[in-house]
Amino acid sequence: MIALLTSGVALGVHVPGLLLASRLRERGAEAVVEVVERLLPAGRLRSIEASRTMFHRDFRAARAGQQLAADPSSAVDDAALEELHRRWTALGVQRVVVFSGFWTGPLARLSGMGLPLPRVTVCHVDSVESPSFRRAGPVTADAQVVRLASWATGNLPCTIPVTRRAPVPWAERSGRLLVHGGGWGMGTYRERAADLAAAGHTLDLVIHEPDEAVTAPQGTHAYLMDPSWHPWHDDGYPPLGRLHPGEDPGSVRYRRGTAHHASFDLARQAAAMVSKPGGGTLLDSLWSATPLVLLEPAGRHEEHNARLWCRLGFGVRYEQWQAAGFDPEFLRPSHEALLAAGQGRTCPPDLADMLATQEGMSCTR
Repeated sequence: MIALLTSGVALGVHVPGLLLASRLRERGAEAVVEVVERLLPAGRLRSIEASRTMFHRDFRAARAGQQLAADPSSAVDDAALEELHRRWTALGVQRVVVFSGFWTGPLARLSGMGLPLPRVTVCHVDSVESPSFRRAGPVTADAQVVRLASWATGNLPCTIPVTRRAPVPWAERSGRLLVHGGGWGMGTYRERAADLAAAGHTLDLVIHEPDEAVTAPQGTHAYLMDPSWHPWHDDGYPPLGRLHPGEDPGSVRYRRGTAHHASFDLARQAAAMVSKPGGGTLLDSLWSATPLVLLEPAGRHEEHNARLWCRLGFGVRYEQWQAAGFDPEFLRPSHEALLAAGQGRTCPPDLADMLATQEGMSCTR
């Protein structure tokens, strides 16, 4: 049994954890997903939910909040940690994979209580340490460290497949642009959506509040992330549903992928994703072979993600594409570079295969 340790503070690390669980189960391995916020008292959860709304509405506050936010795991009490350890023992957890630095404190506290830890793998989704890891100390001296992208080496050391389906050929794509702001809907993507629509592009826009569908450019397909859902509610992928013009938000039929998140199906058909460069978005870009048009990053880690994607030829800055007249053909070389990187012998090693092999589990596909 492998436990994937994620955080609901960022879907960019939570969804890769869900993906790894799916890929492990496909190989016959047992996996469980643990979200650190499930260990928090109700009052702290309400505070996190309020922060999500504020950061969605005010990108400057979101960027400042990254520098100032306290580690939520400090509110986890010893009794909750002891119960977690008892559950891991009962399940036979042999290894934990840490996707968020917010788990390093709880793991260190378990060790300090004299409770033995499973083997530890730290998985960095971003190309440099994200804010949660920059604040954290080491988990254990012998922890295995893996990276899905590395600014230091300029490559993709390993990966988590989103799908095994081949990317949609360039000529068969819808030509639409997928515009979003990551799991919490942060950044300048709504302003850029208006500019891109004015330039003649049709858009799939991920929204987080129903009123945003009313102000979306004409011809836009608005997809609402269920505002009532949070990652600590269940282990499913984020619910997403199309909100048609004039439709009652309460009648939206939300869909969840069973093998991957629903928004990835939009990415597979798109000519480009227009977004800030979060780590989860990089993963979507690779496995859909969809170029990234890079918007303003939310922090230092996302800026390094953007530089890496440009260095590898997988994406362009928004300003570069704007200078090229928003020509879709300007993006074709990025699609071809992604296609070459994600297929065949050049594809980065599969983290699910690596872990299943280390644990002596089945690696059948």
